Amino acid sequence: MAAGQNLSRKPDAKPSGSKASKVITLTGIGVVSLLLVGYCSAQDDYEEVGAECVDLNSYQPDGSYTIVDDDYCDDDHPRYYGSSGAYRWYYGGTRLGSRIGRGTTVRPSDVQIVTRKGTVIQRGGFGSRWGGGS
Repeated sequence: MAAGQNLSRKPDAKPSGSKASKVITLTGIGVVSLLLVGYCSAQDDYEEVGAECVDLNSYQPDGSYTIVDDDYCDDDHPRYYGSSGAYRWYYGGTRLGSRIGRGTTVRPSDVQIVTRKGTVIQRGGFGSRWGGGS
């Protein structure tokens, strides 16, 4: 070192804010985000689709079926014949008296399905209950 040089140095300027406050802020934002996502996913804001139990043997040329009591489509009902049976849920569609048409026997996914009696036979999402009944 050269003679007469001042050995004292100014300390470097401290950056604004500390690392600890940034970590706390980022953690807080993460927690709030997780809570918001959890809340939104727990909401039952699925589209609602009506279902009627129909007799598949009553198909008419206009594409309609005769509506029968919901109990016929219940898995526990003695007149239920399995997935290819005589009675099946008919989703959506237009009801005209004791007949319904313009719908489908294919179960829609990610919707809430409700019978005319108000029984929920499927809530939106996967792994939902199939059967009807009371």
